[in-house]
Amino acid sequence: MKKWMRVAMTMLLMTANVACAQPAPVAQRLELPGAPSPDQADNSIQFVGTATVIIRIADITILTDPNFLHKGDKVHLGYGLTATRLTDPAMNLEALPPIDLVILSHFHEDHFDKLVQQKLDRNLPIVTNAASAEQLRKLGFKRATALATWGRIDIVKGATTLTATAMPGRHGPLAVAALLPDVMGTMLEWRRAAAKPYRMYISGDTMVYGDIEEIPKRYPDIDLALLHLGGTRILGVVTVTMDAKEGLRMLQLIAPQHAIPIHYDDYDRFKSPLSDFQKAVNDAGLANKVSYLKRGDTYRIGGQ
Repeated sequence: MKKWMRVAMTMLLMTANVACAQPAPVAQRLELPGAPSPDQADNSIQFVGTATVIIRIADITILTDPNFLHKGDKVHLGYGLTATRLTDPAMNLEALPPIDLVILSHFHEDHFDKLVQQKLDRNLPIVTNAASAEQLRKLGFKRATALATWGRIDIVKGATTLTATAMPGRHGPLAVAALLPDVMGTMLEWRRAAAKPYRMYISGDTMVYGDIEEIPKRYPDIDLALLHLGGTRILGVVTVTMDAKEGLRMLQLIAPQHAIPIHYDDYDRFKSPLSDFQKAVNDAGLANKVSYLKRGDTYRIGGQ
């Protein structure tokens, strides 16, 4: 085994299963300024491209993993690796609606690109993991909030309270994950009057591994899942995001009422086409559980 792989294995084995063993931290709280929206009916998800979506939940508007580069632009992934964008986003950064906060799964340039690093409002709240929060603060983003796995933050604006909880994630196989950025998934929960909470799971750039099995145990009733697919491949052979097979495993494990695949065809390192996932889903008899969005499409969150 190569030396770097032995080092990576050692680092990961020292911390294996720690996330599931630790109790959930006390919830943090983020109060957002602004008057309540006059129209709270438009609860929706707009797909911008890659892992970038705009989530509107009553008074709160969330931007995930902002990436606004265009076709032909390159991102640096570390260790001399680059990726080239193959598509254009549905809108430019300057065309965004007013955003209340950002949820960032991890600090990689295809999720928080150089343009965003330069132009995004430094006072915008960003919820992410500890390693990414540290990187963001170095760039001057003063309101980066770090969540440990299972850590929660209550986000309040007007009459709306939304809870974001960090889910486990691992960016690739055990042998290489320690060499890649720390990743978190996110569970968003909010209530509709006296009804049970609506739950939306955002996978982040994770693979399916042991800690993921804890998610449906803690959250057995997930309404919607946004799944990061693409089968991202580095070094020619190592897959570090879910491909079609892993995406189906995640869908079956998490068992949401509905799912939307994102992060699937925007960069040249994505080697598992969306059509493979669609075939796997159809073959498993789950076609009615999945919606497919083109860049710019909007999904209305039912019953909201």
